[in-house]
Amino acid sequence: MPRRAFPQTDPCACLSPASMLAGWDGQRDLWVFAYGSLIWRPGFDWQERRLATVHGYHRSLCLWSRHHRGSDQAPGLVFGLDRGGCCRGVAFRIAAAQVPATFAALWDREMIGGAYRPKWLTCQSEQGPVTALAFLLNRACADYAGDVAEERRLDIIRTAVGRSGACLEYVLETDRALRNHGITDCRLGELVRRLAPAF
Repeated sequence: MPRRAFPQTDPCACLSPASMLAGWDGQRDLWVFAYGSLIWRPGFDWQERRLATVHGYHRSLCLWSRHHRGSDQAPGLVFGLDRGGCCRGVAFRIAAAQVPATFAALWDREMIGGAYRPKWLTCQSEQGPVTALAFLLNRACADYAGDVAEERRLDIIRTAVGRSGACLEYVLETDRALRNHGITDCRLGELVRRLAPAF
């Protein structure tokens, strides 16, 4: 029986970089969907970049960051791909030869503390649909922050700082990257407008 050309779509099977690639034929380029910092700091080589939309999930500042954009004493907030709605982002095509190393690096970057769960999603683009790896928010994780009041959210973004820099910088860079790609995120745009006195 021939090996499947695409990875498995069952997120429960994705327990390691190797299992994420189960069923991949080793010859086909694969895609990664970016919705936050991966857009402006992917950290990997890519062959093609497309604007793409996923349905059933939306970009949300709903995850506590106790290291990169905050601390244990004053956690910051970072984006997650939470359920409901849709999300416009960027799909990156990774050359087949680079897939194993790239996916291992993404695992090390994203799969810390159980905050995300990897899943293969269909991404719609002007050039046609692609199946891409996305890191979805795990609402069951201890750092889920979906119920933070808006004023507190603004105060956290203005003040939190972690080893990768200020939470405010992270939010502004993501907003800038989206706008540079012609992507409109009304909720993020309104948040940045309200943050304006902080920068």
